[in-house]
Amino acid sequence: MTADSNYDLALRGGTVVGAFGIGPADIGVRNGRIAAIGSLGSAAVGQEIDCRGLHVLPGVIDSQVHFREPGAEHKEDLESGSRAAVLGGVTCVFEMPNTNPLTSTPDALADKINRARDRMFCDFAFYYGATAENADTLGEAERLEGCAGIKMFMGSSTGNLLVDGTDDVRRVLANGRRRVAVHSEDEARLEARKGERIPGDPSSHPVWRDPEAARMNTERLIALARETNRRVHVLHISTADELPMLAANKDLITAEATPHHLTFDGDEAYARLGTYIQMNPPVRGAAHRDPIFQAVRQGVIDVLGSDHAPHAREEKDKSYPESPSGMPGVQTLTPVMLTHVAEGRLTLERFVDLTAHGPQRIFGMAGKGRIAVGYDADFTIVDMKARREITHDWIASKCGWTPYEGMVAKAWPKGTVIRGRRVMWEDEILGAAGGRPAGFQEGWTPDAWTAGANA
Repeated sequence: MTADSNYDLALRGGTVVGAFGIGPADIGVRNGRIAAIGSLGSAAVGQEIDCRGLHVLPGVIDSQVHFREPGAEHKEDLESGSRAAVLGGVTCVFEMPNTNPLTSTPDALADKINRARDRMFCDFAFYYGATAENADTLGEAERLEGCAGIKMFMGSSTGNLLVDGTDDVRRVLANGRRRVAVHSEDEARLEARKGERIPGDPSSHPVWRDPEAARMNTERLIALARETNRRVHVLHISTADELPMLAANKDLITAEATPHHLTFDGDEAYARLGTYIQMNPPVRGAAHRDPIFQAVRQGVIDVLGSDHAPHAREEKDKSYPESPSGMPGVQTLTPVMLTHVAEGRLTLERFVDLTAHGPQRIFGMAGKGRIAVGYDADFTIVDMKARREITHDWIASKCGWTPYEGMVAKAWPKGTVIRGRRVMWEDEILGAAGGRPAGFQEGWTPDAWTAGANA
């Protein structure tokens, strides 16, 4: 690196974690992209971030969040959800389509992008919801600006998106090329087992939505993916029963795990947290949690997503089963999972693969997800020696609570940098919102990428 090189931003003295390994390095940023990795020497720099004693990770990408806008802004909105994201070190999110109205038409997708641009603090993409009515047009929809891909609910959850008939599922998979993300629970079994719910007892939730509902639907989904030769991404794996099928079909099938399914033991969590741990699919006992964590370590699971799905306290305080399923998670994903790293259950390299390299690879993101020259200068800067208690009052989500209240995290997000802008540092959001749609190699790509200019 020559002394007369110049950079808009330099990250100096940090331990950089990338596909090349872990080691000390400076990073030079020019026009929002990574321009150099290594010793920058006496290069001229517009702004510097002192990263001594810190780890510099590729920007964390949370590929499953529900920010509730439009239609349920009392729970969350795009601005507040993105505040939570960047405070937790997340640089980009994929937001879900079960809003009101549903994100299942081009106009609805465009409306969300207009709401998000320069109002969200992180970068973003939105899933397009599959329905029986729009199945034949999904090939065009997946190429629209800001589209993260197609999302299909095969089991009912929050909202009105449901595609459970085999013929309709086949039509969704037959139209388009990009990977389809799926909520995989068998709707007929869920309907048949509603009598298993015990009023006032949220611990009956995983009895009603039992492991077989997930296993049998994932088996059917894989068969239809084979028939249509369509890549499928199975969201929020909650059972040990699904893991052998996922491992046997890695050529077509990828999968996600969530921090709550990897952290909580449902055998004790329902007694302690009640409806505040109620999720779809459910948090289960250690007999499922521990094999899923092993699948994370062994590469059967490809990404981590928070499934951030907040509800107001007055809603969660309703008696089961009137209480809604969902919990906040985007702000706690990084400290919770890095605590698993600190405690030896996961390597830091694996965390980076699950939260950056994996989303980039699986969804074909353009210019994000790696610390590499030419990529967006998105960084999650963390203190791997921090000790800090997670508390309700730290949560920026409108709901104002977290199921991790009282947990002492053993690592903490120090800063969030997005396209060369320091967006968060030491729990403070800096400057105005500047979120932009993410691009995809098989979908829409920003003009800045085709032109080689700053996004």
